[in-house]
Amino acid sequence: MPLPLPDKASHAHLVEVLGRRIAGGDIPQGTVMTAATLEREHGASRTVVREAVRVLEAHGLLSSKRRVGLIVRPRGEWDSLDARVIQWTLDGPRRRDLLVELTQLRVAVEPVAARLAAEHATETQRAELVRLATELSDHGARGEGDSDAYLAIDIAYHALLLEASGNALFHQLVGPISEILRGRSTRGLTPRIPRVGTLEAHLATARAIAAADEVAAETAAREHLTLVSGEVRDL
Repeated sequence: MPLPLPDKASHAHLVEVLGRRIAGGDIPQGTVMTAATLEREHGASRTVVREAVRVLEAHGLLSSKRRVGLIVRPRGEWDSLDARVIQWTLDGPRRRDLLVELTQLRVAVEPVAARLAAEHATETQRAELVRLATELSDHGARGEGDSDAYLAIDIAYHALLLEASGNALFHQLVGPISEILRGRSTRGLTPRIPRVGTLEAHLATARAIAAADEVAAETAAREHLTLVSGEVRDL
């Protein structure tokens, strides 16, 4: 007879199971559950259920109401930029919707970040952006747009772009944007050969930032995100 899993492992498993079911819509918003029901359905102890619920509450997926139970909250109240919530949603039927929404967020933020980076970036950051954009172009030209190496460079480039903007709030988007780039790649949603113009726009953005040309940096970044939007819509 197998030994029961330790509380920590059981708690992590239950968080994953419930998080994916809620994010995927299998347990729709407004659903009311009880701790006792979860204990019975998942063969978990009260302590494990309590800890799992606490994590899901922190992500905004659940709320507890006295004498009612555990209520699945509306999606607009979730911590939708949390890496775990992004992963759960990408593995469900709302994958494309999330990709579109996060790309729309990038369209709203990254061109402005590029303009600010052209003004505020250090010389080291300017040179590094050009280097990363050049490496992206080289990998993409070789048909390696879906490779781990391309992904690592792409994440580094966009993280540095947001950091170089000098806007601390933009910098906080490094995690979500990195997660969506990683999520697309690991799920086979990144093209082997990037859409025509994407690599050129990357490089044009970096060069404009290096030249402290704010208008050109914003324009090139917007062109890049317009092309990315097209890729996502075609998924």
